[in-house]
Amino acid sequence: MHEYDKSSKWLIQHYAGSILRLFGMGDVARWRALQAELVQPRRYPDGLVEAWLTGIEHPDLYILELATYPEPRIQDQAVRDACLVYLDRDVVPEVLVLVLSPRGARRAASEATLRSRRGTTSLKVRWRTVELWTIPAEPLLESGDVGLIPWIPLCRLDGPPAPIFRRCRERIDRETSGGLRENLLAVSQVLASLRYDDEGLFQLLGGREAMIDSPILRKLKAEWSEEAARKASHDVAVRMILSALVARFGPRARSIRPELTKIDDGNRLDQLHRLAVACADLEDFRGHVRGNKS
Repeated sequence: MHEYDKSSKWLIQHYAGSILRLFGMGDVARWRALQAELVQPRRYPDGLVEAWLTGIEHPDLYILELATYPEPRIQDQAVRDACLVYLDRDVVPEVLVLVLSPRGARRAASEATLRSRRGTTSLKVRWRTVELWTIPAEPLLESGDVGLIPWIPLCRLDGPPAPIFRRCRERIDRETSGGLRENLLAVSQVLASLRYDDEGLFQLLGGREAMIDSPILRKLKAEWSEEAARKASHDVAVRMILSALVARFGPRARSIRPELTKIDDGNRLDQLHRLAVACADLEDFRGHVRGNKS
């Protein structure tokens, strides 16, 4: 799923207008991708786009969430995204969820209602959900928008996939060049692999050579390696802290794990490890984790 997410985010940055058209918005005159990190660095939408519709002077804000499957987490993500943008921009955004591939009979949610424990407060959010496999591929192929091409293998095909893959390749070859061409071929293969497991089909989109030549995939592989190393270091630091606390205060110290795992700052984890072997008691340590003590 990580590869699909990264490929999708690259498409948002370069072809968000094309994704808006998947939702039937053919009147987008211009658009630009905005910084999606709004409030909390680890809680942000897949894409935040400012788009001007034809004949409309002022732009609207669109959140683009791209889900690999119709999972329950879509509901939480859509609500969170809408609230984050509202808090950050004082504007209720248009939330659009694109689901790439089906999974059993599950359907993606398109609304949610949150209620307080005592029921005195409620928050209802609706959004637009499009399931990619329900969109006919042919009209997208006939359009003049090359940014739609990577999504077409996941759309509804009327016939065998090979002819569609060939036409996708022809469009990319004809309308793009250089690194942009290699990137479109590569992300097209990444997305197509959600539905197909046929090396012959992938060869029609450039095969392994296109994947190797893609600048965006080379960059993403480096990022994935860095992220994996960072996560491994983080997990080791948390385990060391917990080991010290359990050795001193017993198994109840493990209750603090959820709070530790939320800390991304390596230097702070180092400080907490030193504190874990010197603090007076578990509550003293917990106060430092929560920032109640200096």
